[in-house]
Amino acid sequence: MEGKKKVGITGQNGFVGKHLWNTLGLQPDEFETIGFNRDWFDDDKELDAFVGDCDVVVHLAALNRHNDPQAIYDTNVGLVRKLVSACERTGAKPHIIISSSTQEERDNLYGKSKKEGRELLEGWSKREGAPFTGMVIPNVFGPFGHPFYNSVVATFCYQISRGETPKLEVDGNLKLIYVGELVAEIIQAIRTKKDDPAYHVNHTAEAKVSELLGILNRFKSEYQDGGNIPELKNAFEHNLFNTYRCYMDLAGYFPRKFKKNVDARGAFVEIARLGIGGQVSFSTTVPGITRGNHFHTRKIERFAVIKGKARIQMRRIGTDEVLDFFLDGDEPAYVDMPIWYTHNIKNIGDGELITVFWINEPYDPSDPDTYFVNVE
Repeated sequence: MEGKKKVGITGQNGFVGKHLWNTLGLQPDEFETIGFNRDWFDDDKELDAFVGDCDVVVHLAALNRHNDPQAIYDTNVGLVRKLVSACERTGAKPHIIISSSTQEERDNLYGKSKKEGRELLEGWSKREGAPFTGMVIPNVFGPFGHPFYNSVVATFCYQISRGETPKLEVDGNLKLIYVGELVAEIIQAIRTKKDDPAYHVNHTAEAKVSELLGILNRFKSEYQDGGNIPELKNAFEHNLFNTYRCYMDLAGYFPRKFKKNVDARGAFVEIARLGIGGQVSFSTTVPGITRGNHFHTRKIERFAVIKGKARIQMRRIGTDEVLDFFLDGDEPAYVDMPIWYTHNIKNIGDGELITVFWINEPYDPSDPDTYFVNVE
């Protein structure tokens, strides 16, 4: 049986790179991630050591936007040349995977740079007999992309979630792939040692810009303004909803207080209005006990405190900032958990804590989508 594959990612702190790094980290028995620093492109010794240490190099580092298109071309082609030179100097023959773009087909310097970079690596792989995967990728969207840089989805989510009105300049047709789906494609290419210099990754969704805006505005109205879980008609809308939630100002938005209806009989509180199904459960927690300390990569989850005092914490994986939310059953409230945020709930009161949980899919022991990581 083969040992763990050592995988290095140039651009590991970028949008796709960070998702790939985090996902590989969920499978420590199969993969070992080798850290990379962007400065190593200017340090032959460090770059040589990096390629020599890797079984697989996923080359994601690139310049996507710049005021000078020539700078984009020079940078992107130059990075590939440096990677090839390091392999030639050391005799290293890692499986290299490069992310190119469907913009290869367009007459612009960005598309030209991606195509030429892919072809340079194809030439190296043929000369050296090394496996090479040249991935030609459609528009990628997902959580934590940089607005005004990575994708129009990131820009729209950022603007709409903050009450701004995006400008629809061209109502074009977008061919899209969710970052989690792209990461799965890359990992499959690593596992199979896919040798294909022009592997066109299929898009998984297609929408006009106006249609995309309509869906995101619905999320704003129904979820962010109304507190309701919207109807999610397909996997694309599910992924888009999880993406949208990660652009909200979480610290300023949660906790959200419920409307408490009180009369002579007692009180009535509506926990959630759902456009989708799922599982509802409740827990009791004794004072001083903490539940959770895990995260999800696809699930939508709501914690509603209806009795007692609680502190809910969350922290985005790969970061240090911890968000604290304090809830009290005397004024029932909820906090929703974004994907890729590890979270917990602690009884900080003197009495019993009662929490109602809603999650959008029943628990499946064979595919739990639950990864245990302490918040603090």
